[in-house]
Amino acid sequence: QVLLAESGGGLVQAGGTLRLSCAASGDTLCLSSFAWFRQAPGKERELVANITRGGAAYYADSVKGRFTISRDNAANTVYLELSSLEPEDTAVYYCYGHPHKGADYGPVLLEHCNSLDTWGQGTPVTVSS
Repeated sequence: QVLLAESGGGLVQAGGTLRLSCAASGDTLCLSSFAWFRQAPGKERELVANITRGGAAYYADSVKGRFTISRDNAANTVYLELSSLEPEDTAVYYCYGHPHKGADYGPVLLEHCNSLDTWGQGTPVTVSS
C-alpha cells in the first residue's frame, strides 16, 4: 500500500505564491518518478509537472516559468512551488507516484507495485482575482 498525502493548498490572491507538499509513505520503493496533476471544475485532469528520481523536471507549457517541482528522496516528499498565480490556476491539485517498471525488481514485485493506487487525495488551490 502507498499513501500520498498532499498539503499546502488554500486561497491566495492573483500574483501570490503557494507551496504544495506530497509526503509518500508505505511501499515507497514501488515509486520512481512523481507528478502533479490538477483538475479544474468542469475540466479534465491535466499534467502540471513531473520529476524523475534523478531530479529531471518537466512542466506543462501553461505553468512553465511559474511553477517549480522538486523532491527530497530521503524524506519521500515531492513539492510544487506555485508562483505568479493566476485565477486560471484554480483547481484541485493531485500528487501521483509513477510505479517502478524496471526489470531489476523482478516479476512479483513489479506486479505488486503496478497494482497499487498511487494517487493522493488532492489539495484545493483557489486563486482570486
